[in-house]
This record gives sequence, structure tokens and C-alpha cells, in this order.
Amino acid sequence: MCKRFKFNQFFYSLLLLLVSGSAFGQTWEIFDQEFKLVRKIQNGNLNILGTALRINTGNQQLSLLSQEYESFITIDDTRIYQYLEPWIIVSANGKFGALHEYGDLVYRTEYDRIESYFNLLLGLKGPLLTVYDRGTKETRTLGPFDSARFGLNGQLMAKTPQGFYLPLSDQPDRLYEDLQDVNEDVIIAREHTGYGLVNRDGEYILDPIIDTIEYLGDNHFYAHDGNQHMLIKAQTNNADIKYTSYHRIARENDAIVEYIHGKLRRVMKNDGILLDAVGMTSVQKVNSSHYNIAFRDEKLGLLSPKGSWDVQPTQHIQWLQPGNQGLYGAQIMDKYGYVDAKGEVVIPAQFEGVKRFSEGMAGVKNVNGWGYINLNGEELISAQFDEVGDFYRGLAIVKKAGKSTIINKDGKSILNDAYDRICLTDENYYLTENEGKYGMVNPMGQEITLPVFDEIRREEYDKILVGLHGRYGVIKENGDISLPLFYDSILFDPITKKILAKHSGSPIIEVAEDTGKKKKKGA
Repeated sequence: MCKRFKFNQFFYSLLLLLVSGSAFGQTWEIFDQEFKLVRKIQNGNLNILGTALRINTGNQQLSLLSQEYESFITIDDTRIYQYLEPWIIVSANGKFGALHEYGDLVYRTEYDRIESYFNLLLGLKGPLLTVYDRGTKETRTLGPFDSARFGLNGQLMAKTPQGFYLPLSDQPDRLYEDLQDVNEDVIIAREHTGYGLVNRDGEYILDPIIDTIEYLGDNHFYAHDGNQHMLIKAQTNNADIKYTSYHRIARENDAIVEYIHGKLRRVMKNDGILLDAVGMTSVQKVNSSHYNIAFRDEKLGLLSPKGSWDVQPTQHIQWLQPGNQGLYGAQIMDKYGYVDAKGEVVIPAQFEGVKRFSEGMAGVKNVNGWGYINLNGEELISAQFDEVGDFYRGLAIVKKAGKSTIINKDGKSILNDAYDRICLTDENYYLTENEGKYGMVNPMGQEITLPVFDEIRREEYDKILVGLHGRYGVIKENGDISLPLFYDSILFDPITKKILAKHSGSPIIEVAEDTGKKKKKGA
């Protein structure tokens, strides 16, 4: 998996900066989109948070900057602790304060903890709770409480030794035994009468009379009250009971099923019946939406997320996997092959493992390893790999002898070398890794750079940030250098489209011929 790098601009929803030290001796060079130098800023420590906030934190000061990087607010002896857009949480002497990204100082640095939810700001000072609403410009002091936090739906949830409260609701003194925020719409609340659902306004949309309630994901809940089983869809202003039954509903093998008179009868979706069939013996969820359904007559079918059969129930099949291009991987006895939607064998079960078809080809495994076949079951690429991936835009990632490469539909590697790891990113570029260094291949399979960098990240077209030995530069899609490996830090301003590069005047780091490009110097 590609977890280390992502091909887009930084998102700082929770950014810990902890800025310290002097910025003397540093110079920021500001370039336009064509990498022409337009300005220099001396002795600063610039940063860009989110998409709108520009700051300078040099010399124990915090300055908010305009789009021209001019200071319009400066606070002494303060450092940034977190940026919770649109709020800037600052710290000084172990205490916290907050200001809006437009420059409004809301809380001075005298609070033990600060938390935000859109236009609301929570401040805890000892047991006292303070809430600021930027919409009304009002500050309310509440409490005291043992603890407090914003729920996912924006309601303030506070706790005392007696229980829980919703201080911003219309009933701020109502006592709850428990509050559980599960999504951005509702809170599961428990009182002595039972469980209920509370919306963003702090009002019950399902009264607290339910024996048990369980969150199923999205806006869906399973509830049981007395002899009644319910599937509920809860949104901001209402809770609809989508299905109710006096028969037992249970969760088995990650699936929701219903038993009638003790026999498995229905496969349920979150808000109702997905399949009603007599003779089922088991339901097994294959992925997030498909099911293997087994019957008493030893038939097995593949059920789609719409409740229709992708593969009709058929005898002599032990396992079915979601397919593509009209064929579905199937286990028959102890081998694997492919069947069609009727359950008829199209490619005989002769393999040790199979993968889905993509672009007319599928990975299959035999005693020699993994290879590829076509829709007729004919071998196109011989079994020789340890691992194979799906074909996408005519290319696939494969692994052999512990090394990864990219092949075309002829089975030929498009790279000169194999690497420790290759993964496809969301923007269809390939990241290559070898001995802890990183490189990049474009969607057409052309190598932009060999894996020679400590860091690499594509900001946008023709702007790829690279780092080596703590120095940073920018290269183009063809591997040419736009900014040399000279800078201590490089930032990309998503609004002004400027490039901010910081340096301390130390010598440039050259990258040898490993990049496949001619060495370039200069700063």
C-alpha cells in the first residue's frame, strides 16, 4: 500500500508545529509558477496551513500573512500548537489560546485545553467550560464539568460524576447515563428508560425506550426492543424504522440475517430485506457488498449488493468471488477456475488461485507461480511471478524473486530495473522504492526519476518535490530540474500558486547520474 506519499497538497486538519528557535540566517525565496524569483524574505520561518492561512513564526513571534506575504497580525512570545481550520491554537508557558485565521483573538493563552467544531470553540480552564460562537460573537461560561468535548455531530458532550449532559441543547440540565457519538448526525443516548437517538440540535428523534441499539455504519442502526427487531435509518431530523420483525435478526459472518421459526430465511441489508429464500444454510460476506449463499441442496450462489444473483446457485462449487467481464472466480473441489452468471464452467478449475479479469486478462496461479490468461483461458503470460496485480491502462505491477516491476500485456518489463516495491497512486502515477530511496513513473510507464531520493511528492503537473539528505528541490515530469536540491524547505501555496523555498546558504547537494539526467548546479 502507498501510505507514505500522497499526490496532492498538504491537508493540515490537525497540524502540530511546535515552532522554536531563531530564524536568523534564513532566506525565503518566493517564485511564481514559472519558477521566476519574485521576492525574498529574510529571517523568517514561513508556513502554509490548509488552503488559506500563511504564517511566519520566526523569533518567538506569530505573524499572520496576506497573500502577498505581508504581516497583518503579530503576537509576541507565542507559538502555534495546532491548526484546526479555521482556528489557530497557540501556546505559551504551558497554556493555550486561540485566534481565528482572519486575525480575531478569541481566547488568550490561559486555558488548559481548547477544542473546536466549525464556528464553535471550547475552552477548558480547570473545571470551567467556556464556549465561543463566532456566528453570534458570544462567549458562554458553563460548568463546572469533569470533562467535555464536541461530538461528531457538533453537540457539546460534558461529564460529571452523576452522568452526561448536553450543555448547548435546549435541555442543558438533562442527565444521561451515557452518550456515544457515532456519526455526524446522531448520538446514541442512554437513560434509565433505555436507548434513544439525539440529533444535532440535541433533540430526541428516537425516544429513549429501546432495549439495545447497535450502529451498523452510515446512517443505519439495528435495534431490539422486547420481542421486536428493527432496522433504523437515522438522519438529522428523523429516525425511520425501515424494517421491523418479531423474528430473530442476527449478525453472522459479517452479514445481517433473519431467522423465521428457527430457520435461516432472509439476508438483510441495512434498511430491509436483500434476499428472501427458502433452504439457505449459510451466508458468508465475501467483500463489503457481495455474499456467498449456500443452500441445503448443496448449491452455492453469489449475491450482488442489489439482491440479484451475480452467479445463480449452482452445485459442486465451494466458493465464488466477485468477477468482471462476465466471468467469476470459482473454487471447484480443490482447484480454481471461472464460471459465468449461470454458474456454468467457462474456464476449467485447474489453477491454485485466480484473480479478477481486467482489460481482458486475469492473474492465475499454478505450481510455477502466477501468470496471466485471456477470457478463453489461453495463457498469455507464462506463470513466473510471485505476485501479480490487475492490468490498468495496459500495465500491471508484478513481483518476482522479491523484486517488483511493471509489465505490459506482452509480459515485458517497461523498467530497466526491478525494485523493492512499486505502488500505484490515486493519480495513476507509480511510486518506486529501492533500498529506502524513492522514484516515480508516469501513467504511460515512462520513468520520471529512478529511486534515488529520500522523499518524493507530486504537487501538480510539472511540479514534483524531491528531497535528499535534508535538502529539497523541484523537478518536472520529464525529470528536468526546476529548483535544485539546495533548499531546507519548499512550500506550495495552493491559492497564489507561488512556490516558497527556504535556504540557509549552505552548499548545494548534487545528485549523481543515477537520475538518468544531466547534473545541474545553481541556486
